[in-house]
Amino acid sequence: MAAVPDSAPCPHCAGVARRIPTAPMVGLGPTAAMRLHDRTRGTADVPDVVDRLPPAVSPRPQMITNPLHHKLPRR
Repeated sequence: MAAVPDSAPCPHCAGVARRIPTAPMVGLGPTAAMRLHDRTRGTADVPDVVDRLPPAVSPRPQMITNPLHHKLPRR
């Protein structure tokens, strides 16, 4: 990197093009990891406000709807 010049002639306009080192592909791409990063970064300083408690969950067991389960032995 020390042998790279700070500027080069532009092939399109013959002007001087300065070299600006940047990080490669940072923040680009529609990947799931990038979407997750964007969502977490967006809520880091402005979190969602909760205005009520979540609804209570009924502790009842789920009903079995398969008629073949009635033939199984009980404990």
